[in-house]
Amino acid sequence: MRTLSDMHSVALAATDGMLHFELAVAAEVFGTGSLYDFAICGQRAVRVGRFRVAPDRGLGELANAGTVIVPGWADVDVDPPAGLVEAVRAAHEAGARVASLCTGAFVLAAAGLLDGRRATTHWAHTGQLAARHPLVEVDPDVLYVDNGSVLTSAGKAAAMDLCLHLVRLDHGSAAANAIARRLVVPPHRAGGQAQFVSAPVPVQDADPLADLLPWVTQRLDRPLTVEDLARRANMSSRNLARHFRSATGTTPLRWLLTQRIRRAQELLEATDDGIDVIAAASGMGSAATLRRHFNRTVGVPPDAYRRTFRR
Repeated sequence: MRTLSDMHSVALAATDGMLHFELAVAAEVFGTGSLYDFAICGQRAVRVGRFRVAPDRGLGELANAGTVIVPGWADVDVDPPAGLVEAVRAAHEAGARVASLCTGAFVLAAAGLLDGRRATTHWAHTGQLAARHPLVEVDPDVLYVDNGSVLTSAGKAAAMDLCLHLVRLDHGSAAANAIARRLVVPPHRAGGQAQFVSAPVPVQDADPLADLLPWVTQRLDRPLTVEDLARRANMSSRNLARHFRSATGTTPLRWLLTQRIRRAQELLEATDDGIDVIAAASGMGSAATLRRHFNRTVGVPPDAYRRTFRR
């Protein structure tokens, strides 16, 4: 089983017909800076949209990577190349963490990595994925799904969300937020957020939430309620919920809890403050409440999270 330090090598699987946007997203997140040893792996120079990409290494090198990224590919009506499928399967059997972007999920499914697992892909192709691979639990309503060693994302912008999620797992919120700032994208959208929302994130200036969200993030240490948010936005709680669902794909309460968890993560990574202090600073009220929500959301207790990013 690979350790976290071994997982800082990232290999991107490339073959003809890959979608250039998803390939570029992975290259931007993992191939820029010093956080990862990044390589593009393929059998030969490949056609990606209107471009040709010359791989750094062969497909067999996927098995030596800590993390393998499989970008989306254009023609989901035909089976993915057998060589690619076998290389991805071998990498996973060797212990690699494997993540697909957009329709790259069809490659993971063909390799058998999604059997019995929850997964997603671009909403326009979720029905096709479910029909072709009935053993896969396809969820059409989320941005990405993290099964630990196997991860899948929806299309386009959700590919960025999943890549930043991986950086956050490996290096913490501060590193992921720094990359997000460089790329001018939202630093965090939870995987369970809806794929298809009627307004983009972040909200635009004309949106009634444009002033509210920054106001909330500056006051996370306070015991804010949904009623407080509605009063600040000068609307009813029901109207606030409708606007939140439209703009972010989630509820005000869930969004607020996510912001509190993110604040706690940042403080655990960057300070020596005790759990009680962090619980107060993130608006959780008590260490017990923080531990309960943190463990449920992040998957590990706050103390274990801090040790991971202080190693």
